[in-house]
Amino acid sequence: MRKYIAEFMGTLTLVLFGCGIAVVSGGNLVATSLAFGLAIVASAYAIGNISGCHVNPAVSLAMVISKRMEWKEFIGYVIGQVLGALAGTGILYLILTNTDLGTLALGANGYEGLSATNITLLGAIITEVVLTFFFIYTILGVTSDKNKSHMAGLVIGLTLTFVHLLGIPLTGTSVNPARSLAPAIFLGGEALKQVWVFIVAPFVGAALAAYVFKHLNKEK
Repeated sequence: MRKYIAEFMGTLTLVLFGCGIAVVSGGNLVATSLAFGLAIVASAYAIGNISGCHVNPAVSLAMVISKRMEWKEFIGYVIGQVLGALAGTGILYLILTNTDLGTLALGANGYEGLSATNITLLGAIITEVVLTFFFIYTILGVTSDKNKSHMAGLVIGLTLTFVHLLGIPLTGTSVNPARSLAPAIFLGGEALKQVWVFIVAPFVGAALAAYVFKHLNKEK
């Protein structure tokens, strides 16, 4: 249970500060990218020794495929992550409704009319699969070597930052189904209709990363 609570807290932190800074900064590319990256760094060193700080169902799926965790545990992790994302979005919603900003888009992901660059559905799928692949591949690499474990949080946070630098203008950057689902639920409408892309594509990218890492890096 401690692991699931840790995942709840970590995902809450990621969504609250990542999406929150995206909103209050007006979608500033650098500020938002750093917010998501730094949220991961902070969470990694706070809860990493408890749950491994996945705070992302796609990361947990990659760990299952890599045989670093069981399916039963995966379900508990995902429940904790989704509830944490909902709680983080809920807190953000309460804060924003007491400002002149309004709720805006709550940091939701999207394509076509919900994308800053009007990216197509196919473009959004490709973007999220590719970005998630490289993000997860980095996580698998840095966490597979015990000699690098003390640097894992920093490396993963920096990787998430540069992933966001490319992805924000395109899809808003998901690479995390829980982080995308929560704002979409609060917003409803077109954001909720499109959210399936930001659930399916990150899972596909994570699965590909896990399989490629297993064979290319000869992980046993």
